[in-house]
Amino acid sequence: MSGLEQLWAGWRHEYVARATEAERRGEDGGCVFCAIAGSGPPSPDNGVVHRGKTCFAVLNAYPYASGHLLVLPLAHVEDPEELGEDESAELWATTRAALRALRVAYRPEGMNMGANLGRAAGAGIPRHLHLHVVPRWSGDTNFMTSVAGVRVIPESLPVAWEKRHAAWGR
Repeated sequence: MSGLEQLWAGWRHEYVARATEAERRGEDGGCVFCAIAGSGPPSPDNGVVHRGKTCFAVLNAYPYASGHLLVLPLAHVEDPEELGEDESAELWATTRAALRALRVAYRPEGMNMGANLGRAAGAGIPRHLHLHVVPRWSGDTNFMTSVAGVRVIPESLPVAWEKRHAAWGR
């Protein structure tokens, strides 16, 4: 086997097709992040772990690894350069708080943090800026990735929400 194989997830097609078509039409109403931003206070139902004045943190519904969080501005912007000074400062402060919460909740050996700006850079939702914060451990690419070419996420989203929400601000 060469490289990471794909796991079939046909159930995602409807979501991806809807989001892509809405993006092509320029409809902000199709933005899943805007829908989450307006979904109320933090709860396991909406996956929001923290909500600030201009930014929020939410579980990644399709995590790369256990603990994967997204940090976003409430505003529908594509690029960090579109943020005002206060939004930019809060985005960074929320990212720092996410790092702390993940360290408390998961005790990882390292972290990945970054943004994919634009579809060509790998952004699945390119029109709403979002930062990825992912805890990592030595050897966290286990035999399933090596042998079967899939990733195993060993906790449900509600359990992940509880851990991260409880650790926020500690």
